[in-house]
Amino acid sequence: MRTAVRHPCRVVIAPDKFKGSLSAPEVAAHVARGLAAAVPGVRADRIPVADGGDGTVDAAVAAGYRRVELRVSGPAAEPVTAAFALSGDVAVIEAAQACGLSRLPGGELRPLTATSYGVGELIAAALRAGARRIVLGLGGSASTDGGAGLAAALGARLLDGAGQPVAPGGAALTTLRDLRLDGWPDLSGVDVLLASDVNNPLLGPDGTAAIYAPQKGASAADIAVLEAGLARWADAVETERDAGLRDRPGAGAAGGLGFAALAFLGARMRPGIEVVLDLVSFGTRVAGAALVVTGEGSLDAQTLRGKAPAGVARATAGASPQTPVIAVAGSCSLDAPSLARAGIAGTYALASLEPDVRASMAHAGPLLEELAAQVAADWLPPGT
Repeated sequence: MRTAVRHPCRVVIAPDKFKGSLSAPEVAAHVARGLAAAVPGVRADRIPVADGGDGTVDAAVAAGYRRVELRVSGPAAEPVTAAFALSGDVAVIEAAQACGLSRLPGGELRPLTATSYGVGELIAAALRAGARRIVLGLGGSASTDGGAGLAAALGARLLDGAGQPVAPGGAALTTLRDLRLDGWPDLSGVDVLLASDVNNPLLGPDGTAAIYAPQKGASAADIAVLEAGLARWADAVETERDAGLRDRPGAGAAGGLGFAALAFLGARMRPGIEVVLDLVSFGTRVAGAALVVTGEGSLDAQTLRGKAPAGVARATAGASPQTPVIAVAGSCSLDAPSLARAGIAGTYALASLEPDVRASMAHAGPLLEELAAQVAADWLPPGT
């Protein structure tokens, strides 16, 4: 039985993006607009979130961080405009801003040559801006270079047998013969936290090349080349840093960026949504709310493995256990018992209003406002 909410009514709206359609702030805005139309006077606290991938910087900016834009090298080594978020000495960096799949020119996949160099440039810029705590969101990367590009941007020199710089990308790591760190900066006193849900090691059948490179356009032959390059990279790095880092859970995150962050930045790792919820002070802001609305483009099995809606539900239960959590989505393939076990009391999908996926994505905003009216009818009784 649903518990009636009391006046005055405050609703926390904490969605992730609807990929390919709406950003998380846009989702939150449309839900807020639909609720306000159905229940005039409702107070909507918009807290867009992310799980460490695309949208992490937007979530931080929406929470009050300052957006800092600069030109960096994209995954194809061409200049792109990227951003990080800054508040005091805390910087939030999203790897996908610099080396994401969406940054590939013309959308052309480059599994062998895509580089993470721009991520290192973002870190360097954050350090120059005074950051001493860096949150690095891993996800959506186009590269499989083990973070070699990141390391090169921060001062590492990767040389081949002729003493020349190794070309960008994971495939070129097969030519690596010498790793020099004489130009490496002093990073003592800098705390780096990785926001990622990936537990894969760097190498092997569960490693980053075998599992994730096919999504970046790699063929079976490409995977073998990338694996060989990453193994050579791991040998060189572990000679200079700690042994066994290649096998650490999360080393394979974001094409091996996790490995470089562990090895060179002394990074720690936490689930992405937990990191973001801490950044936006979710626990404080959700306390006493009448309802929480979360969501993402597709509620599916991945949702239950640490994606934003499940993380929001878990955090709500810990901070405000009597507050119900419902989810909006483009589509939902989960049954009610699975959702209930994740702490989600109900779901509302755009597909129920517009079954055609293309039309649904094209008109996601107005459809979300219609869904929000349904949410209000079900969860915010008249007179709220």
